This record gives sequence, structure tokens and C-alpha cells, in this order.
Amino acid sequence: MIQEFYIKNMVCDRCKIAVQKTAEGFQAKIEEIQLGRVVLETNHLFHFKEFKTALENNGFELIENPEIKLAEDIKVKLIAFMEEYTSEEKISTYLSKSLHKDYTVLSKTFKKIETQTIEKYFIKLKIEKAKELIQMNKFSFSEIAYQLDYKTINHLSGQFKTITGTTMSDYKNNQDWNRTSLDKIV
Repeated sequence: MIQEFYIKNMVCDRCKIAVQKTAEGFQAKIEEIQLGRVVLETNHLFHFKEFKTALENNGFELIENPEIKLAEDIKVKLIAFMEEYTSEEKISTYLSKSLHKDYTVLSKTFKKIETQTIEKYFIKLKIEKAKELIQMNKFSFSEIAYQLDYKTINHLSGQFKTITGTTMSDYKNNQDWNRTSLDKIV
């Protein structure tokens, strides 16, 4: 039997591997796996409740509420958008096209479930990306601002300080690199 599951907090390749190993532990065959979603071929021995508990023990959650599922889909799409980010396409356009829904519906649902706007969530993603780029120690702050599509270094610096409570320079110099994993950004 083919079953499709939507999984909260499945936001990176390591998460996909963990979900895959969990599914294999239940003798389920992976038909398809992507961030936030897995399609399994299961047999009569597959125990849904035990599978759900095993996922929860690994920090994941099966999503059954359609609004929560949509909010997770938005997060997954924003993470993908972050990796391909260009100023040529607006977030609203990208999400509407990717999820085949009007942006107003997406925005209201996300705000209801996550208690913040899509834009604020995306800024948090950008700040985590800035932290990653600072840690790589390959780029100047200006180059990081440019890569993240900030018009000025001051704009990035202001948002960085607001969200992290520290300046970019202090973050770099202290090397107390306290990063938030993408599945924990709220």
C-alpha cells in the first residue's frame, strides 16, 4: 500500500536521512522523499502509531491538520527559496506559484499557525544564512549583504542586531557561533 505523510521539522538533508532510516526500521520502502514529505510503500505489518511515535522521538511530527501542513509547506518553500534567492522574484510570487494558492491565503494561514508573518520568518532565515556566511570567513560583510539582497550593509546589520542581540562584528569575533537550526526558527 502506498501512503503519503507530511512531516513537521523535516527541513534538511539530515532530516530526510533520519526519516528514511525510521521508515526502513518499519520495513517501509521509500517511494519518494522531499523536505516535509515522504511517500512510503507499506505492508500489512506497518504500524502507523509506532511509526508516528518513532518520528516524534527523533524530533519530527506527522501533520494531520491541513493549515499546519500548509504552514510547513511554506517554510520548506522559503528554505528552498533562500538557497536560490535572487531579487528578481518576490517571495509572494514564488510562494503563490509553488503552492498554487493566492498569497493572501498563504499569508493569513502562516500568521495564524506560526504567529508571525512570512516576511518576518524569511528575515530570520536570512539572518541564519548571514551567520553561516560569517562562519565561513570567506566574505566581507558587504558581500554577505549583497548575497542576501540587502540594499545596504546597514540594513543587514540592523536586522542582524535586532534578531541576534549582537553586532555582526561581535558575532564574528566572539566565535560563540550560536546558530538556530532551520526547523527551530519560529
